[in-house]
Amino acid sequence: MATIEAPVRPELLAASDAVIEDAVEYADPMVLRGLLYQLTGDPEVEAIEIKKVRMGRAEMSVLANESDIALLRRKAADFLKSYRDSGAGELSYGPRERVPESFGLVIGHPIEDEAVDLMVEESALDPWARSLKWQAQPDPEALDNFEVLVIGGGMGGLNSAVQLKRAGIHFHVIEKNPDVGGTWYENRYPGARVDTPSRFYLNLFGVDFPQEYAFGTHVENQKYYHWVVDEFGLDGDITYNTEVTSMVWDEADSMWDVHVKGPDGERVLRANAVISGVGFLNRPNMPVIEGMDEFKGPSWHTARWPDNVDLTGKKVAVIGTGCTGYQLIPELVKLAGHVTVFQRTPQWLMGIPGYLSKLPEQVLWLDRNLPYYTNFTRFKSFYGTGPYLARVFDVDPDFDDPHTVSPLNKAARERSIEFLQSKLKDPRLVEVMTPKHPPWSARPVAVDADYSILDVLETDDVTLVTSGINRINATGIEDGEGVQHDVDVIVYATGFKANDFLYPMEITGRGGQTIGELWAEGGPRAYLGCMIPGFPNLWVLYGPNTNGGLPVSQYHEMTMFYAMQCMEKLILEGKHSIEVTADAYWRYNKELDAINGTKLWADPRANNYYWTKHGRSASQTPYTGFEVRNFMLKPDYDDMEIR
Repeated sequence: MATIEAPVRPELLAASDAVIEDAVEYADPMVLRGLLYQLTGDPEVEAIEIKKVRMGRAEMSVLANESDIALLRRKAADFLKSYRDSGAGELSYGPRERVPESFGLVIGHPIEDEAVDLMVEESALDPWARSLKWQAQPDPEALDNFEVLVIGGGMGGLNSAVQLKRAGIHFHVIEKNPDVGGTWYENRYPGARVDTPSRFYLNLFGVDFPQEYAFGTHVENQKYYHWVVDEFGLDGDITYNTEVTSMVWDEADSMWDVHVKGPDGERVLRANAVISGVGFLNRPNMPVIEGMDEFKGPSWHTARWPDNVDLTGKKVAVIGTGCTGYQLIPELVKLAGHVTVFQRTPQWLMGIPGYLSKLPEQVLWLDRNLPYYTNFTRFKSFYGTGPYLARVFDVDPDFDDPHTVSPLNKAARERSIEFLQSKLKDPRLVEVMTPKHPPWSARPVAVDADYSILDVLETDDVTLVTSGINRINATGIEDGEGVQHDVDVIVYATGFKANDFLYPMEITGRGGQTIGELWAEGGPRAYLGCMIPGFPNLWVLYGPNTNGGLPVSQYHEMTMFYAMQCMEKLILEGKHSIEVTADAYWRYNKELDAINGTKLWADPRANNYYWTKHGRSASQTPYTGFEVRNFMLKPDYDDMEIR
């Protein structure tokens, strides 16, 4: 049985009965239902009646009676008081075999058999479930002579560092920025935040990290990454302001020669293995528009937002309305004098109550003081959106509708249009803001149900331009109809080079072949999203075709666990290199491409990074979270060449 390591909760020890009773009033009753049953086995909790209710177009399980909600809160308060009075020390989460049943009480129905292992793992009851457990004691000399280079100090790179350090494998992290955080260090524009619930945007080992928002801001994300560095003593393992420019595989020594450029100039580092944690939304994509260089005012990409910029009274143009643009615009309205929005393609909006709001302090108190509350809340948050996410991309070939591809897809479209209509008075504007592509064929945008771009579009503070751009000139932008829009500042919310994986590094593998040459036909591919034939001892985190099956932190963890098992095999068996075979690489990718061709992102009405010029997707995975976990749980060494 797992236990909480912290021996004492001083805040709980000092809490009065009134503080405890107030806090449990803010607890999720369904979470309490499962958690209390897990901790106590109370049959009265298990027997509590539930009912199904509609939340928008979704069906949710809730407690059927107010009296049962009061009963649960009273039991939770009694449990906390008793735990406090006993000293608030080490506490087991109870029998492992009871966990699936307890999870079923949280969601209101038995958890599916295929979901059990992933859900128990993802709840972080064992925060090191995706960490290497050595199968045998490694030879100290072999371990001492094995060095791993991690490229990037963002979410993936930091998890890699934590896992390598825990396993006792030598490593070093190279980070191009002066701080950790990756995309969340770079994307500091007003309104920048995740569209994944914060509960499972954390690593398993960070399950108890305090999250003030249901959807974390870039500031909150950076707090977490700094905590990871401090908690695990990583700062001395990271070299900042240094960028990897190229890598060459040395066949004779079975080593990577990694060329880096930093404040002290260029140098070459050597490593037995390389982990690329550069991600795929990390290099800004600047458009090519006539006259861009003629503009006399300041301009910048959203990923290069200037520090301490003052936009008071300024006329600001925003070019681009993807996720970034829609997050930025309503916040920019609060700062600038006027905002002119240049929209080429509208995106589907999902109005989420509380998307911008802080969590109540009582919820944060429960996170800190009610044992395993964060774990069970993480489970509930993840279950409905994580492992089943791939299913929303399915196309029903028998479904006949001019706008959508399945009943689920149609319901999503209707829900989004209802949201537009509830916000916009002008029917013509509703039409303008309604995308032509089916929902989910391009990335939808999560926005707050109470304050978003839709709440500012019809104000005098915003001008929406949908005619395109003819050119940029010294004083502003001439739109597609020849109308001049004079502005003081231009902001490019034009996304990233999402399909240029590993760009701009030049990577040369076995026999002098570069990754660019391998990918020249068909674009970026990888085996299981992480291994590439001819490039030994190299693993890519969140590589080609890993978007969509699981949230990003889970992919990072599963891929790193997979990579470390491969490294373990090299170290324990005294081998020097491991790589996927060409046959396995192509077998996997042919199957993946065939399935992807049946998915929503193959819809010709969509025009976005999901689908490339090669007629395939380089970013999306068609597999469910359960399938991904099964792929990554243990390497199939029959698909490998080990030397």
